Amino acid sequence: MPEFRRGMVIKFEGKIFQVVDFQHVMLGRGHAFVKAKLKNVETGQVFERTIRESDTFEEVELREREATYSYSQGDNYYFYDTENYEEIILNKELIEDALLYLTEGQEVRIQYVEEKPIGIVLPTAVVLEVVDTDPGVRGDTASGGSKPAKLETGLVVKVPLYIKIGEKIKVDTRTGEFIERA
Repeated sequence: MPEFRRGMVIKFEGKIFQVVDFQHVMLGRGHAFVKAKLKNVETGQVFERTIRESDTFEEVELREREATYSYSQGDNYYFYDTENYEEIILNKELIEDALLYLTEGQEVRIQYVEEKPIGIVLPTAVVLEVVDTDPGVRGDTASGGSKPAKLETGLVVKVPLYIKIGEKIKVDTRTGEFIERA
């Protein structure tokens, strides 16, 4: 059975899927299979599937190109390729996981399979502005507790007590956690 990796793209049962997560399962007498969480790149639908050794699939080449987020209109998000300035339109369903980190003018990488855009890759950290949080109390220090803060994109993260409305902070896009003041 070929090696699975998170993020790899496969053609399985005539459709193209991206592997979101997987687990190798080994049973007695040498029977093995993979429990995989697959995302249909056409629809954005995610589901679990058991793939046995007898199932056939092929790995599909995944390409990435640099792009800049421009604006959104309805359920469509507009990007432009930073090399040729070509406009790329992605449906909300394809990039839903990234929306809470996306701001106008942000650099991203757009993933392509067979010349069709299927999603985006965010930088590991983004800078976002705090739009709502409780005021800090006099004497709060960096080693103190934390409080929730709503950011410009709607994302809510735990921040140190000294962070105020209007400040820009760095957030890890993989974990959704506060890193530092920007």
